[in-house]
Amino acid sequence: MEAVEGDITRIAVDAIVNAANSALAGGGGVDGAIHRAGGPEIMRELDELRRVTGGCPTGSAVATGAGRLPARFVFHSVGPIYRGGERGEPDLLASCYRTCLKLAEDRGLSSLSFPAISTGVYGYPIRPAAEIAVREVKAHLEKADASLQRVVFVLFSRSDYKVYARLLERLPSIHAE
Repeated sequence: MEAVEGDITRIAVDAIVNAANSALAGGGGVDGAIHRAGGPEIMRELDELRRVTGGCPTGSAVATGAGRLPARFVFHSVGPIYRGGERGEPDLLASCYRTCLKLAEDRGLSSLSFPAISTGVYGYPIRPAAEIAVREVKAHLEKADASLQRVVFVLFSRSDYKVYARLLERLPSIHAE
């Protein structure tokens, strides 16, 4: 596991996680950046998924190709809107990470990048969100049969990066860059 400050659309990994909305309709923040950098083919795939499924429930994710991104897949994960933490938000956020990790394993991927899901306009406080993210990824990577070898948390702001870096520094054999 590692943390980097930067633009998730520029990280070369097998799959990039997108912080999507439940309508899979595109949006701002990470979602907007991924669609701009990846091109219209990602939205075309989402349009078809929406037609078939109607969207994606909170705590879950769907996969598309990555268009022009330096990845093979985009996993569009729908995090919870934070309403104080008493409405199942921690479990829903943890489910986002577990679902994306499973999508990666199902495809035999070795690398995956995550943004700080739900911490933007959905209002999840960065520290508890980061703790959930690191806990879920760490638990997954400790499994003997995991194909994933590299998980990168890509944080847009310096302050978010510092939160993740501090958490990762406390874990053996895990680092921040």
